[in-house]
Amino acid sequence: MIKVVNNHTDPRINLAVEEYVLNYLDPSEEYAILWQNEPTVVIGRNQNTLAEVNSSFIKERGIHVVRRLSGGGAVYHDLGNLNFTFIVDAEKERVSNFEYFTRPVIQALASLGVQAEFFGRNDITIDGKKFSGNAQYWSKGRLLHHGTILFNSDLSVVQEALNVKADKLQSKGVKSVRSRVTNIYPYLKSPITIEEFKEILWKYLIPDGEGREYILSEEEWAIVHRIKEERYARWDWNYGASPECEIEKEARFTGGKLELKFNVKDGLIQDLHIFGDFFGRKDVRELAQLLNGKQYRESVVEEVLGRIEFGEFFFNISREEFLQCLFE
Repeated sequence: MIKVVNNHTDPRINLAVEEYVLNYLDPSEEYAILWQNEPTVVIGRNQNTLAEVNSSFIKERGIHVVRRLSGGGAVYHDLGNLNFTFIVDAEKERVSNFEYFTRPVIQALASLGVQAEFFGRNDITIDGKKFSGNAQYWSKGRLLHHGTILFNSDLSVVQEALNVKADKLQSKGVKSVRSRVTNIYPYLKSPITIEEFKEILWKYLIPDGEGREYILSEEEWAIVHRIKEERYARWDWNYGASPECEIEKEARFTGGKLELKFNVKDGLIQDLHIFGDFFGRKDVRELAQLLNGKQYRESVVEEVLGRIEFGEFFFNISREEFLQCLFE
């Protein structure tokens, strides 16, 4: 097992590193990576991003939203969370065998006096509370298994970032299962830092004498950055790849009640209908037609609204209020 060194905290870079190791490094070898992300919601391959995140909260906090290659549910990462990755041959006994890959984590915690156990399909728990979720992706005979470890994350942000507000939103994607979560830090017999925990975990991921370090060259980092730009930094991957969903929004302003009903498919607004008890000179169906086919992205819609006489459609409802209703 080879230890791949990666000290980046940009989630787009880190997911690109995984993809690089999976597709470019010697397939006769097996690899392990430990890595951390700055605040990020990582979306499962088959999920609807819009159904998983609290859009106004993540915008306010500057939290990244990035889609990964593997399936499963949405998870929140920050620098109090440690991620582990194995890239190995996709042998039959390993594929979908999540428990196999979680054993080193459970053993490392046992060495610290913490009793953890594998639970359900892909989680590790302490005292019935989840601190690790795991996912897999396989390609061309190779398997990528990765998991989270909540060491000392801000759990209030975990709940807020993944808490979609109570609009009626029906998605054909895979909804995340909300679980009770915990950090491992409160269960430690003696306090240690996440860096100290990282070094302990390495000893169980790669037992003494069995591994060596691999440091990517400048040329390899150039490929990683290319992967980042071509996939993980793209809006159409992180949002536009979302399955179709139906959204209903409602708000009341000085100018009256505003109701918006629409679909989002491949990240584009479709079948927008505007209702309410507001007044306006122009038919709001004209506005709906202008927005249909546009990216469901605040900056894009704002640019469209800036080109029209918005006040002709709504008396005493501003562009800002319309955007608030559409996106919050």
